[in-house]
Amino acid sequence: MKEAIIFDMDGTLLNTLEDLYLSTNAALAKYGFPERTLEEIRQFVGNGADNLMRRAVPQGEDNPHFEDCLLAFREHYGLHLNDHTGPYEGIEELLQKLAEQKIPMAIVSNKPDFAVRELSRKFFGKQIKVAIGESEGVRRKPAPDTVKRAAKELGVRMEDCIYVGDSEVDLETAENCGIPCVSVTWGFRSRELLLELGAEHTAADTEELQKILEAL
Repeated sequence: MKEAIIFDMDGTLLNTLEDLYLSTNAALAKYGFPERTLEEIRQFVGNGADNLMRRAVPQGEDNPHFEDCLLAFREHYGLHLNDHTGPYEGIEELLQKLAEQKIPMAIVSNKPDFAVRELSRKFFGKQIKVAIGESEGVRRKPAPDTVKRAAKELGVRMEDCIYVGDSEVDLETAENCGIPCVSVTWGFRSRELLLELGAEHTAADTEELQKILEAL
């Protein structure tokens, strides 16, 4: 196994879909926009709150109420990000095993930084100390910036990391960083789509993920 592992958050470690769905529709309803389905929100997530709402709001940024709706989403999600969110099956056990092996781990996400830090602290505070989200002045994934920062905070070289995610953004991020990517298929994208997008390693559960991590 390489020296460190960097995880995506939504769709990889945590099932956040229900809370994102409810907060999106709360914001849309506030301005009289039609609600989105759970499956639509599943496809919209992965590129940060701004892009989620660009896809959810009719006409996106061209809508005169877009910024207000985005603010309403952020406010609602800030209050309700923990209502239905929790780790996927086997994640806590996997992280504990990796921690016992002294494998440094970090989370890098396109979620707002405050949400990433709060959720990481709540669910993975004992195993993961480095958690980085979207913040002003730092390019979001698929740019390599946040992964570089995570590696630096872990005290390892970026090229000695493995990236674990669940979407096309994660595949692009790993490619831009020049590091291997393991794509999990329990998240927001299907195995078929991930393979179409060029995924070389896919894991259907945490046991399979652990085997792949040990082999890389």
